[in-house]
Amino acid sequence: PHPQTQFIIFVLFGDVIVHRGGQAWTASLLRMLDVLGVSERAARSTLSRMRRKGWLKPEREGRHSLYALTAKGRRILEEGGQRIFEPRKQEWDGRWHLAVYSLPEKKRRLRNDLRKRLSWLGFGRLAPGTWISPHERHAEVAAMLDDLGAREYAEIFSGLRLEGGDDREIVERCWDLRSLNQQYARFIARWEPEFEKCTQSLVRGDGLSPANCFAQRFWITHEYSPFPRLDPNLPVALLPDGWLGDRAAAVFNGYRNLLNERSKEFIETALTGVNGRTI
Repeated sequence: PHPQTQFIIFVLFGDVIVHRGGQAWTASLLRMLDVLGVSERAARSTLSRMRRKGWLKPEREGRHSLYALTAKGRRILEEGGQRIFEPRKQEWDGRWHLAVYSLPEKKRRLRNDLRKRLSWLGFGRLAPGTWISPHERHAEVAAMLDDLGAREYAEIFSGLRLEGGDDREIVERCWDLRSLNQQYARFIARWEPEFEKCTQSLVRGDGLSPANCFAQRFWITHEYSPFPRLDPNLPVALLPDGWLGDRAAAVFNGYRNLLNERSKEFIETALTGVNGRTI
């Protein structure tokens, strides 16, 4: 099945457009989405839907429109997505950080939102209403609580050592790393051969066209982009044997870097809009 067009547009903004002024002409978006296999009709209806949801805002210039993310749309990208290039923390001081909340039953929706957002920030569920992370993310959690209007229901505790418990047992309780490792294995099986094949093609001088480089670079980013929200990015000391996350990250970063220059050629052409203006 074709990936959800809405998600494709979010990845396009996060990976391409926010780094080039944050705005794109409708025609530029349609051109890039066409290369990615999205029809003009599907693209236009999705852009309209994202505008109605308050994620995108259009700015009219005569008969043409520029699209940009709203503050609400940027928040969706930034939580989790900002960790897509975050290096793994090699050293760990053995301290844990807790977020604890207690909500009345009528706040069920807020409870669900809290769980989802804490998970995005790399926390694991230790017990009902108690989430844990080896990373100090006090500022991010506080901002998230303010965003949800949940500050009065939650407390953040930092720098705790858990007595009488094995840290790896805590990891097993709080995160399903076995399932995540299987997803990494599938990602590697899909993209490592492509990376090797493309490397050999470039050595022979018969590499992909700029449009194909853009498409390949986009799709590997699209497929990798859920991992920052699934992977708590645990320190090496807490990882299980045979962990594939770092190998998957090496494939992701290596293939993207290989495709960068030719992909940029297509992007610069696509983003040239009204009267040759590039945003």
